[in-house]
Amino acid sequence: MPKPAIQRPAGTPSDSPATEQAAELSIAEQIDALTDPNFMTSLARGLAVLRTFSDTRRPLTIAQISQKTGIPRAAVRRCLHTLQQLGYAEAEMNNFSLRPKVLTLGYSYLSSTPLAVSSQPYLNNISGALNESSSLAVLDDSEVLYVARSATSRVMSVALNAGSRLPAYCTSLGRVMLAHLAPDELDAYFARTRLRPMTERTVVSPARLREILAGVRQDGYAINDEELELGLRSIAVPVRGASGKVLAALNVGAQAARVSAAQMKEEFLPVLQRGARELSVLLP
Repeated sequence: MPKPAIQRPAGTPSDSPATEQAAELSIAEQIDALTDPNFMTSLARGLAVLRTFSDTRRPLTIAQISQKTGIPRAAVRRCLHTLQQLGYAEAEMNNFSLRPKVLTLGYSYLSSTPLAVSSQPYLNNISGALNESSSLAVLDDSEVLYVARSATSRVMSVALNAGSRLPAYCTSLGRVMLAHLAPDELDAYFARTRLRPMTERTVVSPARLREILAGVRQDGYAINDEELELGLRSIAVPVRGASGKVLAALNVGAQAARVSAAQMKEEFLPVLQRGARELSVLLP
């Protein structure tokens, strides 16, 4: 299937040919474009190889990893050999998969971040009050990174857990955090992010997204209405630190057939806002 074209309004900072070309760069090309003499290309490639496994539940071959990342097969082979020797990966014939030891890489973050460590009781309270799944996430580059979750039921076709990632532009969590970026940070986000339709309801026009984000910033919450996945509706609010800066986002997701957008605003929003205030106490 051909990739959908990026829709950009004329005259925006993300309308230049250079930006269009940057959005098409492979992972390997993005790594090679970094010319800092202190930058370790081999380490960056190894991390890229690790992340290739994040969107699949099956083993991968060297050729598949090379195709996904653009990294030459010889370099992929060396990365995988190193990961095997360190106990982070294993191979059966030519099929590679990650080993449990790789969890230690993320555990260091989760165990040392006050928000991730202390938020679970608050999420459990929110889920218990609303009988719906709730999540806490931070913005990491162009994606939302889940740092904690309380699941009452599975509302998406894919399982979401701490460490899961989703696009920021078509999620309520992401829109809350994007809405509070500085103007130059938001311009940089649109310049590097390829907007792909996840459903027929997904907004992929940068101009329209900017309007939506302005509304989210003014209203203090975001509702996602089946833009990420059909049948899924969610609402999110910002979580602020002591300085007032938005450092994370809190949301609740539910089946669209069961919970209307109006119900989310009337019943879910006050509970989320109370939870966000409680969580803010944990942040510097």
